[in-house]
Amino acid sequence: MDSPTFLSAFILLLLVTDPLGGIPLFVSLMKKVPKERRWRVIVREVSVAFGVLLLFMIFGRQFLEVMHLSQTSLGIAGGVILFLIALRMVFPHPDGVFGDSDHGEPYIVPLAIPLLAGPSALATVLLLVSRDPERLWLWVGALALTMLVCALTLAFSEKISQVLGERVTTAFERLMGLILTAIAVQMLLDGIRAYLASL
Repeated sequence: MDSPTFLSAFILLLLVTDPLGGIPLFVSLMKKVPKERRWRVIVREVSVAFGVLLLFMIFGRQFLEVMHLSQTSLGIAGGVILFLIALRMVFPHPDGVFGDSDHGEPYIVPLAIPLLAGPSALATVLLLVSRDPERLWLWVGALALTMLVCALTLAFSEKISQVLGERVTTAFERLMGLILTAIAVQMLLDGIRAYLASL
């Protein structure tokens, strides 16, 4: 796979974080939260997710070195995780893409982690930086734009849910799951090809 561009990185991060797919969970979590507090909760949770993903971006290479992981193993692992997430998007589970969660005001879990900064997002940012570390600030920009879109989507989640309806939201999530499945398979193939070439 060629080195990703800003647009492709943004689209990939948006697919992985899946803000539209998280709308039903978010609406459910925010039912008991007063309307005047919802913006503060959204800003807090998105900021935490952005901070966690940014740390993985900046210290991703050091993390790989400490854990004695190669770029090839990261690509294969990221592909597997993306594939599993994509399967739950295409074939919805009663507990949602990331499993069931406690009700009440969300505090880091499950909104920031794992809904926004889940294993697939962490693997994706690590993969982006490990492939092209010289363009770190480009990936940071793509991540920041992704988090902004996530924040706006969550802020208007109730209206989006009412306008689109449950069927359209589910159909859109399945479509994103299909696209994510193709990306995951490509990552797996690239990783296997790189491993076989290194033998």
